Amino acid sequence: MIRIYTQIPQGNQWLQQYQGRRPILACILGFTATALIPGISAAGATPEDRRYTAIADAEFLVNGVTPQPQYPLPPLTAGASPVLISRAVVEALELPVYLFNAGLPQPPAVPAIDLGGVPAKCLSSGDALPLGTVKHLFEQGLKWGQKLADVTDGGYLILSECVVGGTTTALSILTGLGIRADGKVNSSHPTCNHAQKWQIVHQGLRRAGLESDPFQLVAAVGDPMQIAAAGMVIAATRRCGVLLAGGTQMLAVYALAQALSQQPTSDLAVPPPSSETGMGEGETGKEGFLPSSNPPITPLIWQPERIVVGTTRWVAEDPTGDTVGLARDIGGVPLLATQLSFATSRYPQLQAYEQGYVKEGVGAGGCAIAIHLYQGWNTVQLLQAIEALVERYCRS
Repeated sequence: MIRIYTQIPQGNQWLQQYQGRRPILACILGFTATALIPGISAAGATPEDRRYTAIADAEFLVNGVTPQPQYPLPPLTAGASPVLISRAVVEALELPVYLFNAGLPQPPAVPAIDLGGVPAKCLSSGDALPLGTVKHLFEQGLKWGQKLADVTDGGYLILSECVVGGTTTALSILTGLGIRADGKVNSSHPTCNHAQKWQIVHQGLRRAGLESDPFQLVAAVGDPMQIAAAGMVIAATRRCGVLLAGGTQMLAVYALAQALSQQPTSDLAVPPPSSETGMGEGETGKEGFLPSSNPPITPLIWQPERIVVGTTRWVAEDPTGDTVGLARDIGGVPLLATQLSFATSRYPQLQAYEQGYVKEGVGAGGCAIAIHLYQGWNTVQLLQAIEALVERYCRS
């Protein structure tokens, strides 16, 4: 059910530690105008559809099948939203779900914690986000990573995302960090559009100048999810294990966290690792932060050995990308993948995954890994649960 592709001893140790443990699920929502470029993504049949993909996925993740959703799941070029996988697991395990709005064009129709971000401009501009917003999102990520870790209760945090166009911003961040990611990332297309992605990334980095500072890099060519997620994973690892649920995008988050962990924190209001914080739904303030008169100048404390990246087989074994090679190049993190297959599914929308469409999103791979770890489900059981959800969805 689960295969480890990199850092095998470390990955096995993580799986053994969290077998039988119930996780919590956090999903960070964001938007980049990069998603509006024709052909950049298949996560929405048209650029207009892609404006609402994250909002619709968030509503379905929380509410499941409802008669009249405010934002129905958008039509895709082929296949079905990966949120169907995630929602099937959420229902089966009764997982607590925490939604975070890192920067959407409009708020989702379900409760979400607003991190005070904004949607990113197209990364080709070299000016995607205000630097102040980037630092604020990182501070909020640190705060909420600590809060989430406090409620895992011996379990672990599944940290997922929904950002259309996010594999392109991932490519830009990885490249800016000095990692040779061109030709290795994935996409929702059956054959990854590497040339189109690289042209956009090259344009953005050229306009911005290749920034060595990770905050400036995100401000130049990133998206709001990335920096918030990096803060969350850094803080959460002080208390619990973290499953970064995604492929290319979460490898970029891990690499960004690596770089940020070496940054001086003198200009950030950083929550102290030892402080106790409550989890209040909808909180958006900065309580728990201590802007000291003697601010810390040491690197941020984190425990990277508590992290794995978990995705789907469709990502890890995508012949048009090289996720495994990318994970090796980044170094230090186990790459896991569920071996879930839709080859025998009775639904063409699910069979499309086997032709390379969609592949991953909204923590689908991580959720599939979690249900095996917690309940011992095999791929047949999970497929049955997903198909039952699809059947209800098609009837609604």
